[in-house]
Amino acid sequence: MKPHSKKNPLRHTKKIKTRMRKLIKHLRGDVEKVAEPKAQALFETSAEVLTGLVKAFDDYEHKSEAAWRTACMPSRPKEGTVHASRR
Repeated sequence: MKPHSKKNPLRHTKKIKTRMRKLIKHLRGDVEKVAEPKAQALFETSAEVLTGLVKAFDDYEHKSEAAWRTACMPSRPKEGTVHASRR
């Protein structure tokens, strides 16, 4: 699959990471702008959660976690079908 292809997941992960990083920066900037401790904690916690998501996207792109290196995830059975083990 070509890197510039609209179907290439890496094209999308990079765009999403850029948006998340912008939001992280905005949230951390707002921590300094508000005086209420609970709002500060909310903004900082949100920034930390998004930072974790950015790392997950990085791991996906670099296949640095076992879950991203597997060839294929097992598919779920279609609704209404019966597995052999349930027959």
